[in-house]
Amino acid sequence: MHYFPDEPHVPEQQQANAVMHLRFEDVSQNGRVMLDALPHGLGPAIWVKLLRASPVEALMTTQGIIPILTRLIIEGGDGPVAAREPLELKGSYQLARTEDAASEVNRLILAMWLSASARRSRTYGPPPPGAGEPIQVGRVFAEHVFTRPFAEPGARKVLRFDAADLPPVPPERYAWRSPEALMGLPAGAEPFDPEPTLDPIPIAFGLDHTDGNQHVNSLVYPRLFAEAALRRLAQHGHGTAVLARRVEVAYRKPCFAGARARIVLRTFAIDGALGALGAFVPDPPHGAESAAPEARAYCYIRTLFQG
Repeated sequence: MHYFPDEPHVPEQQQANAVMHLRFEDVSQNGRVMLDALPHGLGPAIWVKLLRASPVEALMTTQGIIPILTRLIIEGGDGPVAAREPLELKGSYQLARTEDAASEVNRLILAMWLSASARRSRTYGPPPPGAGEPIQVGRVFAEHVFTRPFAEPGARKVLRFDAADLPPVPPERYAWRSPEALMGLPAGAEPFDPEPTLDPIPIAFGLDHTDGNQHVNSLVYPRLFAEAALRRLAQHGHGTAVLARRVEVAYRKPCFAGARARIVLRTFAIDGALGALGAFVPDPPHGAESAAPEARAYCYIRTLFQG
């Protein structure tokens, strides 16, 4: 349930510090930074400071080789902090490879780590105990697979780099996790639902859900999933004055404006917290009681809530 890859030791040129300013809506009423605010720090800390004008950017601009986001893990940390308090960011990245059962390279990976800290503070009211001390407010892990998304289907997979400043195959090996594994109930969890079932509310994606990549933004899925999970938890008689403190999303294929989808989910309790796991699937035919097969899922997701 709490899988988070260890941050490796990487050269200084693969590490950076940055600052990110929060919006008012990025901080909850109890002073914790919202999960969906934290990945925005990948921009200033890694994409801008480390990858701009790097060999990785050259792959994107000259060879059409793009690192596609395939997994995102976000964990919330301590608080409270004020909405006006800037976040201090520390970011790093590593290039790696995955191998199949025959030890053949089958993916090239761009992995990113981000940690965010701030001074303990409060938006309104008297200062909290320990005001001014630095606290970690969250961390992020982002996994990307290099591909040629605009090439013909048979030419999209990237197994070697052809760039003067990059090794043909990164020496570091990365442990691949199946996206479907997120549908498994965590060890020790007490399920509230006997099996994953369809949320009754269809999702109609519009342009409000999209970004410049021409498809639904990656942070839309955990937001919509949290809403569905809270509805299901309320049906089971649980209070919903809780905050998402951890989410892991494994992306398979994007959704687009104009598409319709459904959420299949299963709720549970674990270690005194409430949780949910599930997937975004194509909207099944009218009247269907079960979801589309898991192999057709757009993405898989697990989230954990705490008071």
